[in-house]
Amino acid sequence: MKLKKGDNIIIITGKDKGKKGKIVRVLVKENKIIVEGLNMMKKHQRPRKSGEKGSMVNIAMPIHASNVKKEDK
Repeated sequence: MKLKKGDNIIIITGKDKGKKGKIVRVLVKENKIIVEGLNMMKKHQRPRKSGEKGSMVNIAMPIHASNVKKEDK
C-alpha cells in the first residue's frame, strides 16, 4: 500500500467525494484507511455510571484505499 499515516488525500468516490483529509490510521491487512473527519458514522453510547445519560458519538469509519488518491503538492 502506498498510503501512509499523515498523508493528505482526496476521496474520489462515495458520499464524501471531492473532500480532502489527513490519514489518521492505516489498516494494511484490510486495505483500508481512516481519514480525519470523513466517512463519519453516529454510534449510540450507553451510560457508563448510574445517573448518566446515554449519548450519540460521531466516529470516523474506515474507507477502502482504492477510493482515495494522494493529494498533489
